[in-house]
Amino acid sequence: MTALNESETVHENELLGGKMLTIGIRAAPSAVTFAVYDSDRREIINVEEIVIPVAFDVPDALKYVRSNLLDVLREFQVERAGLRVTEPFAQQLSIERVKIEGVIQEAFASSALQSYYMGTIATIAGRIGENRDIIKPMVKGAVDPGVEGWAGHSEIEREAILCAMGAVNA
Repeated sequence: MTALNESETVHENELLGGKMLTIGIRAAPSAVTFAVYDSDRREIINVEEIVIPVAFDVPDALKYVRSNLLDVLREFQVERAGLRVTEPFAQQLSIERVKIEGVIQEAFASSALQSYYMGTIATIAGRIGENRDIIKPMVKGAVDPGVEGWAGHSEIEREAILCAMGAVNA
């Protein structure tokens, strides 16, 4: 991972004439939702799910997530990533979700990403420059962060989108 501050990254992108694509990910026990974000145009490129086949046992399911995620990172040429992780004091801890989050972290480390972060609601808030208290209303759809079609996304998709927006500062 390369540690660049935001102004260096913007300058580098301007010189290269390219755009920076980021990805935000929110795992669940049966699927991984991801959002690809174009930070220069400030718009969502894609929101999708990697659905884990129910017939897979745990090792095959984890392999499936890793393989598909690496394909997505390559296909979109993603430069930075963010992963919404389980809150440390969650009332209903899902072991399956935690395992998937671990595999996603390993996939990030095995990819060509410039940088990435993992975080809870508070971490995401810091990455997008918002107060932690505004994130939950954003996820619920009550507050729009300026994303076209925000109300049409599910809560899980909104978390992935916010992670992608935060990945600009990964």
